[in-house]
Amino acid sequence: MFSNELKTEFKVSNEHFTRNRKQCFPILLLFMLNFLRKSLSLEIENFTSLLKAGSNSKFTKSAFVQARKKIRPEVFDELSRVLLNEFYTDNVPAIKLWNGFRLLAVDGTRITLPITDELKAIYGETKNQSSTVLVQARCSVIYDVLNKYVLDGILAPVVRGERDLALTHLEHCKSNDLIIYDRGYPSYNFIQQHVKSEFDYLMRVKTSFSGLVMDFEKSRKKSLVVAIYPGKNAKLTDKEYTKNCPIKVRLVRIELGKGNVEILMTSLLDSNLYPTSQFKELYFKRWGVETFYDELKNKLRVEHFSGYSNQSILQDFKAALFVSNVQTLIVSELEDELKDINRGKKYDYKVNTNISYGLLKNRVVKLFLDEKTDGSDIVEELKSLYKSHLVPSRPNRKSERNPGKYRARIKPKITKNQKDGV
Repeated sequence: MFSNELKTEFKVSNEHFTRNRKQCFPILLLFMLNFLRKSLSLEIENFTSLLKAGSNSKFTKSAFVQARKKIRPEVFDELSRVLLNEFYTDNVPAIKLWNGFRLLAVDGTRITLPITDELKAIYGETKNQSSTVLVQARCSVIYDVLNKYVLDGILAPVVRGERDLALTHLEHCKSNDLIIYDRGYPSYNFIQQHVKSEFDYLMRVKTSFSGLVMDFEKSRKKSLVVAIYPGKNAKLTDKEYTKNCPIKVRLVRIELGKGNVEILMTSLLDSNLYPTSQFKELYFKRWGVETFYDELKNKLRVEHFSGYSNQSILQDFKAALFVSNVQTLIVSELEDELKDINRGKKYDYKVNTNISYGLLKNRVVKLFLDEKTDGSDIVEELKSLYKSHLVPSRPNRKSERNPGKYRARIKPKITKNQKDGV
């Protein structure tokens, strides 16, 4: 974070950050990482009190707004890349896998943005049933559901489809990855792109996906390997394949109870290596990316942006993803201790995610502030605090889904046990 290489690569112009000023490049990064959810004036007072220089380090809100324009938002992508590379290369025994696969899930959501002319021009406008105009971005992430790291996150105009965004995530995948998708993603072209890149996949498909899927659902078979082809009306003029190019896929039938059935489509064709009985639990692991979105929106409060420009929006979004990975790294170091704590207890206890982010505020600054130390003392302090705020994990809890309950886009009231952590 304090390296000249990082500054040189991610400053907007070569003329920026050439003088020794209060708001130097790493100090600005630290400030943006410190959960800027309140008034900027209050956040600046809080932040400068953490710096060793004290009153000499104070800067104005206007100065920060001007200074942040000099930093490309992708700097936080680079910081995440460094953190992830270290985790996946230096901690091989600690990496959680499923049958040798790294389990990744891709999903999308919408992020509500401030209403400005610039953001309207970039992301477009959306309306609800009362014709209220909103500015929203389509968000897509690829998430390691077992190790709980975000590999990549994108904000894009709503007119860009989820499949298009999902395909851009593939550059962050490796040969031993198994990527899980919900039923909004499957298409012949989408699957063909995975075959071309040699990535394995597991997708839920609608019964109406094709006649093959309909016949399979009616047959009541548990598993079947079939060949799929492009649709009759598919436009193939710009494609690398023709209508006569089959893709072998395996269809798996999952009984959900109460007469409900879901059909999965996967590249894992060998029923001896991957028995049908494993797929219900395997697909359920996709829920980890949904839990991450809950953290991003309700605990990290990513929609409480610290600025109104697109550059500010992207900086806040990417900073939140990086901080999430930092939090995951610290929590993962508690895993062995939590196993000892949970031994003999009725429920397994885990770190309270909401409180953990609240405890990370300010300490994330101290963690990276001194470039000469490794921040181990702050990590140990955080681990101790996290252990004092554990909550039980109660399995098999279910609640009825009501997909239309937030269609009016009215934010729900915060319940007593879910007050803001940051």
